[in-house]
Amino acid sequence: MSRKWGFGEALLAVALTCCVGCGQLVADATRDFVRNKGKMNVLLIIADDLRTSLGCYGDPIVKSPNIDQLASKSVVFKNAFAQQALCGPSRTSFLTSRRPDTTRLYDHNSYWRAHAGNYTTLPQYLKMHGYFTLSVGKVFHPGIVSNHTDDYPYSWSIPPFHPSTQKYKNAKVCKGPDGKKHANLVCPVDVEEMPERTLPDMQSTEEAIRLLKSVKSLESPFFLAVGYHKPHIPLKYPKEFLKLYPPDKIPLAPDPKIPPKLPQVAYNPWTDLRERDDVKALNISFPYGPIPDDFQVLIRQSYFAAVSYMDTQVGKLLSTLDEQELSNNTIVVFTADHGWALGEHGEWAKYSNFDIATRVPLMFYVPGMTEAFPLLGQRMFPFINPFTNKVGKLPAGLTRDVIVELVGLFPTLCQVLGLPRPPRCPASSFHVDLCTEGQSMAKYLHSDAKGTNHESIAYSQYPRPADTPQLNSDLPLLKDIRVMGYSIRSVDYRYTEWVGYNASTFSANLSDIHAGELYLYKTDPGEDNNLYNNTEFARVAQKLSALFKTKDFTVICLT
Repeated sequence: MSRKWGFGEALLAVALTCCVGCGQLVADATRDFVRNKGKMNVLLIIADDLRTSLGCYGDPIVKSPNIDQLASKSVVFKNAFAQQALCGPSRTSFLTSRRPDTTRLYDHNSYWRAHAGNYTTLPQYLKMHGYFTLSVGKVFHPGIVSNHTDDYPYSWSIPPFHPSTQKYKNAKVCKGPDGKKHANLVCPVDVEEMPERTLPDMQSTEEAIRLLKSVKSLESPFFLAVGYHKPHIPLKYPKEFLKLYPPDKIPLAPDPKIPPKLPQVAYNPWTDLRERDDVKALNISFPYGPIPDDFQVLIRQSYFAAVSYMDTQVGKLLSTLDEQELSNNTIVVFTADHGWALGEHGEWAKYSNFDIATRVPLMFYVPGMTEAFPLLGQRMFPFINPFTNKVGKLPAGLTRDVIVELVGLFPTLCQVLGLPRPPRCPASSFHVDLCTEGQSMAKYLHSDAKGTNHESIAYSQYPRPADTPQLNSDLPLLKDIRVMGYSIRSVDYRYTEWVGYNASTFSANLSDIHAGELYLYKTDPGEDNNLYNNTEFARVAQKLSALFKTKDFTVICLT
């Protein structure tokens, strides 16, 4: 009889094996810094579906001057990974510091407190320690996932703010070639013609700025989380941002074809794009029909424009920190819930275990640590207008190549803030309210910190209803999940096993392997050549597979 056990237990064993003594590695200067300056505020900025298409991550096309400016004064993690490439599961994961197998959330149809356990969230924990906690925009995923309240009042001091215009997300407001309005994927707009003459992220920025101006008078520190909706589809943004991206300057993805050795179960057929009016009109065959090259350019152009639009909102928000003299005592964290494919592997969405879907931007600005305390009146984040300001190449800031996970965000902030860190979760933590399945990144925030190979590993997962692409392959309901793809990302490899999954018992049968993937980054950074069945790499595959199938995880500490 095959052995069945929870994948979260395995991940915990890994953390316990390789992180003994990690807390001792963080310099005493961290605690002294916090103690001497009092409690720092926190501004957490979360983008939606943002891959690492930013100037500070080396993208040669995207114009993101305000985020790049933040990066220049931050520690930038070059290899940060989400635990599932879907909004609700990812956000729930990093805000509770639990992996999807522990939140038991793989779709958008359950609330972890009722479905899995009464887990303490990051904002809830800060609130318990005297922080005034505020939420603007898309922080928790809305709906059932956060109990239709964004987890209020557990996590927030006041009811969260949602932009009123988000209800028009899929409205027919996009002008088509026929002169009529459609619900399109590609949707540059005249803001004055939009409902309420604004857009959701503009409203969120206005509210966040209002809150920053009001919290300055508080006696307690604040935690403000601002979730932007872009560049999530539909790609709706002010049309002037198209000027930044002439179509003839937009290349196709470097690997626009489906890799020949890609298992069918690993492919996502981007069904949500197929539902948009402009994509429907292309009459693309399901599931593998390619999007015409000219339309691929339009999608990529609009995604980049949406990133620049979101960057402008971030710039206005950060500029307010300066104006309110908060740049000297506010930690700023910028990240995203997961990435998004723009034609890589013939895919146009998230919904996979590839780097392009799981890798995210992640940066920490900590005044006095990642950057010197600003002088009186010094502007740390002057707003940069991408249309009028001439922006040269900004300094890179402090970069870290070590592989980290979003599930480690919770303990990292606790450590930097000088708060008691949540204990590591036991093997089974469904009845433990407060613990972490992530590792703190705080030791990497010092200027002389260096990453080490033995910690360079990240885990992601994605569910499927079948071994072949179905209409619900991208977003299967819990009851329809039959296969789970568990993925390890190390410095040198990505290894994925697609195994049988029992949704009624929440258990994976790790002996029931349906398909496998192995990619070598030195020669194949785009993950196009699957080496899973290559005998030359059989030992590597066996070693990585053992991380899933046994509880002896000392191998993780090897290079």
